Amino acid sequence: MITKIGAVTATLAAIAFGTLLPAQHASAGCTPAQASEDLVAWRPASLADGLRPLAFMQTADLADSQLSYSDFGDSAPLPSVVGLWQFAFLSKGTPGIPDGAQIDTGYVTWHSDGTELMNSGRAPMTGSFCMGAWKQIGRSTFKLNHFALSWDNSGTVFVGPANIREVITVNRARDHYAGTFTLDQYASDGVTVLAHITGTVTAMRITAD
Repeated sequence: MITKIGAVTATLAAIAFGTLLPAQHASAGCTPAQASEDLVAWRPASLADGLRPLAFMQTADLADSQLSYSDFGDSAPLPSVVGLWQFAFLSKGTPGIPDGAQIDTGYVTWHSDGTELMNSGRAPMTGSFCMGAWKQIGRSTFKLNHFALSWDNSGTVFVGPANIREVITVNRARDHYAGTFTLDQYASDGVTVLAHITGTVTAMRITAD
């Protein structure tokens, strides 16, 4: 039985992230009671067409990976996170959202100047492009502070800014990374928190080959 708080969180998440619930339930007009009923038969949203599922990646597996790309050897001068990646966000520890539920998926580029650009799987009218800043905090570990502007499913009502924070570690082969994320969706005042989501992030590198 989902609590009222959990139902409210799920409803707000559905408003801010239209891909979270199946299309017929991702409505800004959904009440907490409706959200509870929807989540009883909840299933993770499908990946956008053409994207390969990433949920099989496990952090332990990434640490032991022996894959390699000639583009990124030990002598590479750039931080290992720099480049183009396909990512997936999965819920973990969020009330009202099952662990393993897909929150978002898409493509992200980490630039050598410490900035980052993401194209998420959300519908463009709800705000699919967002940007961030990163820094290295360990040998292969990086932290990201990332912002998006969220709109409702009609693309006409501004919900507010969303802040995503990640801590990720790139594997030795530099072809995968894994870590954790938090996502806070704010109201249009930029202060009031509408939803707080936590989970894991995995990504695989995309190369010119």
